[in-house]
Amino acid sequence: MRLIITILLTLGFIGCTETSGEVQVWPWEDPVIEEIELPVPATLDKWTDVSADYGTLPEYIKVYKSPEKLEAKLAVAYIAVADMAAAQWDIWSISDVEMDGTEEAFKTPAAVYAEGTWPVVINAGFFYSSGGLNYSSSLAVRESEVLAYNINYASEDWVTLYYPTRAAFLESESGEFNACWTYKRNDSHYMYPSPAGNTWEARPAKTPSATYPEGAETFAAKTAMGGGPLLIDGGKFKDTFVEELFNGASGIAPDSDQPRTAIGITADKKMITFVCEGRQMTEGVAGLTTADVANVLLDLGCVEAINLDGGGSSCMLINGRQTIKPSDGAQRSVGSTIMIK
Repeated sequence: MRLIITILLTLGFIGCTETSGEVQVWPWEDPVIEEIELPVPATLDKWTDVSADYGTLPEYIKVYKSPEKLEAKLAVAYIAVADMAAAQWDIWSISDVEMDGTEEAFKTPAAVYAEGTWPVVINAGFFYSSGGLNYSSSLAVRESEVLAYNINYASEDWVTLYYPTRAAFLESESGEFNACWTYKRNDSHYMYPSPAGNTWEARPAKTPSATYPEGAETFAAKTAMGGGPLLIDGGKFKDTFVEELFNGASGIAPDSDQPRTAIGITADKKMITFVCEGRQMTEGVAGLTTADVANVLLDLGCVEAINLDGGGSSCMLINGRQTIKPSDGAQRSVGSTIMIK
């Protein structure tokens, strides 16, 4: 549904002098009446406020459970909504800034909660282990310090290498929130308003640089978390899993139903963290695609949003209590988390 707003547009304002006893002829064209469509503000009227089920929360943080169905699919999903005029967010991540692995241990969200007693903790970026070392695949910035970068290569056969730009959600030093695509090249780190044009069905696109894709800026943020695909940018649906090379054998099954985690921000700076259950942990609940998650977050009013690690990693704790049932049967130890208080 859309609201129709009638707006009076005047074409100018010209001074006039008073004339007594004469009927004045209106010297300007009749005003133009134009109808402009604006979207109906998003509401939570189909979601249930379950904040009271999770103990005492700050008044500026609310927790909601989804309706029985999202995007016409059976769903068990939760969101935490934090007013960033009062709330604070932070990240924890292993430190893998050289992208060559670390012996630093992964942590469960419960372990992160126990160390800081954050009211909201969710799993965040992608990660993996190899050769006895732990690696982060996702950007992590805390107090303006980079702890890890988005992985800057991908391959299906490890013969042909691609260099995708991948998503990040960030807060600038001035307090503005944004979703963008990033790339780390040698000693340079860039952010872009659009992704590099990769697809598994074509030869690799050019290596991202200061001139490709267009609009590159030197990356800077006070707090940031990487992931992907980018779901919403400037209030518009994106879901750029093709360009970010998240599909295919080495991807995250973006177009199949899975447990998902995501983060977004509304125009009035309400941060929304999202998790949904999947893989039949509740009978009939398979999960959602990344496009489904993008549509849900759009409906909730998000203007910027990215997908985070999902599957067995998906977890949201509220005051230390689980919301969804993790598909591993227990919380997975992860490479990074997002926390809100």
